[in-house]
Amino acid sequence: MVKRTSFEGDACPIARSLDALGDWWSLLIIREALFGLRRFGEFQNKLGMAKNILSARLRALVDRGILATAPASDGSAYQEYVLTPKGRGTFPILVALRQWSEEFDDRPEEIATILVDREKGRPVKKLEMRAEDGRLLTPAETMVKLRPAPRRRSA
Repeated sequence: MVKRTSFEGDACPIARSLDALGDWWSLLIIREALFGLRRFGEFQNKLGMAKNILSARLRALVDRGILATAPASDGSAYQEYVLTPKGRGTFPILVALRQWSEEFDDRPEEIATILVDREKGRPVKKLEMRAEDGRLLTPAETMVKLRPAPRRRSA
C-alpha cells in the first residue's frame, strides 16, 4: 500500500476528517456497516475487495475509533465489526455524497437506488445548510474564521 501523507495534525477540519475516514474503500465499508453488515466475509462478498486490503482498512477504521470489534452476535468464535458513535456520525457525510452524486452525476439514470424514510417509504429530503436562526445558507453566505483562543486559567 502506498504511504499517504497524514493530515492528523492539520488545522483544517476537512483535511483531518479525510485523514480519519481514509479512502474510498473505507467510506464504502462504513456505508455497508450503516446498512447492517458486521462480518469480514460479508464486507468481502459485498464489496469484492481483496482480503488483504479489506483487512488493512478494517484495522485502520478500528484504530481510528470508527468501528469496534465485538464477539459475534450468534455466539460463534468470530468477531464482528460494529459502528461506534463516531462511525454512526458519518451518516450525514455519506448522505451528502450520495445526494451530490444524484444531482451532478453524468448518468444519474444508472444510479440503482434511492434513499427513503423507512417509516413512510418516501425519498429523503436534500440536506440543507441552515443558520442558527433557520435561514437557508449558500456558500457565499458563509465564511471561516479563526477559533477564539482558549482562556487561560489563573492560578
